[in-house]
Amino acid sequence: MNAMNSKNTGTDVMSTGWTEQAAAPGAAVGVVLGLVGLAIVGMLIGAFVWGRRRQDRAPRPPRPEEQPRLPGGRPSGPVQEVREPDELPPDSPRRTPHQLRHSGTRSSTDQEPSKWSGGGGAFGSGGPGGKQG
Repeated sequence: MNAMNSKNTGTDVMSTGWTEQAAAPGAAVGVVLGLVGLAIVGMLIGAFVWGRRRQDRAPRPPRPEEQPRLPGGRPSGPVQEVREPDELPPDSPRRTPHQLRHSGTRSSTDQEPSKWSGGGGAFGSGGPGGKQG
């Protein structure tokens, strides 16, 4: 019988301990953390609503006929052309840098690529390269 009484007393102590623990200052931390969590959720919802209103006020995207057009007669992408060195004739007078052009090459009159351009093989290997013919 004594053993049963001690079990009942132990259970009562457990339930009383839980009540005391809930009333302790540590429980206030849980309440504060819950309020902080609610505040963060409220701020996130407010930010979403504010962003949606701002997006609604933004100008609409342009329609296809309002899109900018490419300039006529010029390519829109990279240009691949054959270039040749822009050499000075040997008997020309001395030139200063401001008399020279910005590039050391110019567009070639013959735009047909050389047989060896775009090929493979090592320099001086005597191999056929990428193109033959």
